[in-house]
Amino acid sequence: MDKLVVEGGHRLEGSVGIRGAKNAVLPVLASALLTEEPLHVPNAPRLSDVRTMLSVLQELGCATEREESGAVRVQAPAELDHTAGWEHVRRMRGSVCILGPLLARTGQARVSLPGGCVFGVRPIDAHLRGFEALGAKVRIEHGFVVAEAPEGGLRGSELFLGTAFGSTVLGTANVLMAATLAKGRTVIHGAACEPEVEDLGRCLIAMGANIEGLGSPRIVVEGVERLGGATWNVIPDRIEAGTYLIAGAMTGGRVRVEGCRSDHLSVLVERLRDARVPVEVGPDWIESQAYDVRGAERPRATDVTTHAYPGFPTDLQAQWMALMTMADGISVITERIYPDRYMHLPELARLGAEVRRQESTAIVRGSERLSGAPVTASDLRASAALVLAGLVADGETNVHRVYHIDRGYERIEERLEPLGAVIRREKDEEGV
Repeated sequence: MDKLVVEGGHRLEGSVGIRGAKNAVLPVLASALLTEEPLHVPNAPRLSDVRTMLSVLQELGCATEREESGAVRVQAPAELDHTAGWEHVRRMRGSVCILGPLLARTGQARVSLPGGCVFGVRPIDAHLRGFEALGAKVRIEHGFVVAEAPEGGLRGSELFLGTAFGSTVLGTANVLMAATLAKGRTVIHGAACEPEVEDLGRCLIAMGANIEGLGSPRIVVEGVERLGGATWNVIPDRIEAGTYLIAGAMTGGRVRVEGCRSDHLSVLVERLRDARVPVEVGPDWIESQAYDVRGAERPRATDVTTHAYPGFPTDLQAQWMALMTMADGISVITERIYPDRYMHLPELARLGAEVRRQESTAIVRGSERLSGAPVTASDLRASAALVLAGLVADGETNVHRVYHIDRGYERIEERLEPLGAVIRREKDEEGV
């Protein structure tokens, strides 16, 4: 097991390029199950979650290849296995997106209930309701989701995928993939509008699917008999881009995030400007400008509430909280997507942050100084927030259990070092 050792007090300067989006590439890779022809993803990021997805696909009988360039190639066989066991699926929640394409292609799916980050219960009820609306029989049996299509295959239907916490991104992706091979017309109401869902839909169209309404809460799918292969570059990772942008803001340095979609991060840019962080924006870049982060230009406490896209992303909530720990004043952060997503609070408090939780809200009193300490990562985005806090804390911060961060950031220490961060990866002798 590894840890990251972060030395605080160094201003970041320079440019960092953004990789393909983790939350886009996982369902795109799963879509390879819908065809016997190869799917090629030239810009697949080198993440542990991608490796896990490839292992799941291999278990189902797919041939997978990671090229020297980093590109990934997946080809499903004519006869797919329809069972994905606990060993690989338990490692990440994104594995559940194989359910839809497996069910559509083979008429049956037996997939272990997924694992992943541990912040609260994240049910997949909406996914299952969507499959049932397409005519499938679904049950939970011995820790597996077991789904069976009716005789003759899935049938198009009109269905609603909203939940108490808004739209479901993976649920929309799952039902969207299943509907591409269903007979007739499917109308998905309450569909997720996230760029990652739109990206998956455009990949499916490149494979031969008939889809309209992507990027809106109403998606219409006309089922087709078969899909073919495709080459698809997934969109840049907006969460990775936002994380590095916040890192620049926290250290007061000039950090340009290149190769991103600035339109995907307009709400973050707006909140940064509200917080008195100087930001410039181009069509495929965003840059935090240098400012006196510890002096007269200290960031202003700024409230955020997470919402479905285009609202403030839940996946940037922890990183924003790290920025607010050094802001001037009191900020209120409200989590509307995953109300229990606050496991980073006690770890930020170990660094000297003044934070407390009231149900789905966190109250942060900014301070002029954090102090380095040993902290433990509990999930992917929490671990990123702890690294960011370590960049500005006095002394050294040891971030344990960084296997979480490797799920969504490609060797984060190697991306931050060229910007001036003093950060290194070490074997964790404590094994916490």
